[in-house]
Amino acid sequence: MALKERINEDMKAALRAREQARLSAIRLLLAALKQKEVDERIALADADVIGVIEKMIKQRRESIAQYDKAGRTDLAQAEQFEIGVLSAYLPQQMPEAEVARAVEAAIAEAGAAGMKDMGKVMAALKPRLAGRADMGKVSALVKTRLGG
Repeated sequence: MALKERINEDMKAALRAREQARLSAIRLLLAALKQKEVDERIALADADVIGVIEKMIKQRRESIAQYDKAGRTDLAQAEQFEIGVLSAYLPQQMPEAEVARAVEAAIAEAGAAGMKDMGKVMAALKPRLAGRADMGKVSALVKTRLGG
């Protein structure tokens, strides 16, 4: 079953079970997917769906940081719940050791010598690790490895 179909089925299940918070999070995801399809005039593949989910999770994490600063734990908890719902659709995360090996391999392949080559390394890593590793952490790992 395609990822988008699975999300639609989960929406129906949440509707039947009357899980309002989960239903709301899934509907937000479906709206974002539909918006991307309309904007780009394409049918989304699983990789595209994962990209949208990652973007939404990143937005939620930024919102949580802002809510925590403002002392709004109720809103931060709602965002955290949405992250949990969205994360269920991502592939299983890679272990850190495997990510580190992938970074080392990409640096070797790109012939990276310093920070000026970080873009090349990240361009090589993004298709390999998208959805399977937090790209922010990967970026920090590449930066420390290249001496940044």
